[in-house]
Amino acid sequence: MHSIPEKVQNVVIVGGGWAGTLIARDLSAKLDGSRYHIVLVSGRPYYVHLIAGARMTVTHVDKLEDKALVPFDRLFHNGNGTVKIGKVTSIDHDASENGGEVILQSDERIPYTALVLATSSSWPGPFGFPEKDAHLRSHINSWRNRYEKAEHVVIAGGGAVGLETAGEIKDMWPRKKVTVVHSEAQLLNDAYPQKFRRDIERRARLRGIDLIFGDKVDIPPEATIGVVTRNGRQLPDVDLVVPAFGSRLNTGFISSLGEGALTRRGTVRVNEYLEVLGHPGVFAAGDIIEWNEQKQAVKAATHATVVAANVVSFLECRPYKKTYKGSYELILIPLGRTGGAGYFGFLWGIMFGDFFSRLLKGKELLISQARAARGY
Repeated sequence: MHSIPEKVQNVVIVGGGWAGTLIARDLSAKLDGSRYHIVLVSGRPYYVHLIAGARMTVTHVDKLEDKALVPFDRLFHNGNGTVKIGKVTSIDHDASENGGEVILQSDERIPYTALVLATSSSWPGPFGFPEKDAHLRSHINSWRNRYEKAEHVVIAGGGAVGLETAGEIKDMWPRKKVTVVHSEAQLLNDAYPQKFRRDIERRARLRGIDLIFGDKVDIPPEATIGVVTRNGRQLPDVDLVVPAFGSRLNTGFISSLGEGALTRRGTVRVNEYLEVLGHPGVFAAGDIIEWNEQKQAVKAATHATVVAANVVSFLECRPYKKTYKGSYELILIPLGRTGGAGYFGFLWGIMFGDFFSRLLKGKELLISQARAARGY
């Protein structure tokens, strides 16, 4: 059994997204500040509520950036944590010595006794939020201007991000032409039943969203007028193509843990305790873990509960008690403020329509809940 030296020890959390911030807040309530200090390493000075990303980048209405960018100043319950703005480039881990160090791009080294990896993914296009505050706000305004000026918007990708973006555009400008180009024969993917995929297609068409299936479109240079799909379909009046596919895992630096930490796809190999295989005291959560499930915030919240509990057990030299058994597949896709559809994959599979989509997500995009979970 490992032993922990009797002095203040760092618990380092890499990633200030959904999972990382929830873990930081949970641990700040559970750990004795005289023994443990939490360090959250984030590239940005606040949490970005990505669930609001589509609406925030489409329209200035409600100025969502004032609420969806949540500062870290109230994150820690007992003041036993700090935020370090920076980027981790490698990890120096020594299991025999109970911990290691993370090395930042600035060459600063931060020691840890327990380490949590929650670095999430990066997206192209509107969801590719820069790290610097001024650049991020400029990015938001730039996309708002592009959407407003465009006559015909093509969304490349018919997953949740693409559909929500299309819905927000039609909600703001009902007469603007919007087309979603999706590589599969139905929207979303086969993690969801055909009946739900057909239902969200029907609802999208009722909103005036055009759909092209079994095809792809390349992202042309800015200011290009007209595009041709991979299958040769001409869309001559398109003046804005928006990528809504191709998220990239932020896990490159984790390869420094050694062979076996990452899969070929870049996901992090974990056990049922969400501990990185072969690396005691190093845990992972969120999009980056190798687990057969769709990557969603609601699942990351469950990961956070498991990881926080097991970090405490590790520090106190007790056996782990929390295991992750996976989650039901569920999805809620607002098509603007008042419409959308949802699917909860338990019992026989429950589907929801416009009313519940608006009530549960579309109206406020879970912003109040996200802020409350981070001290606001």
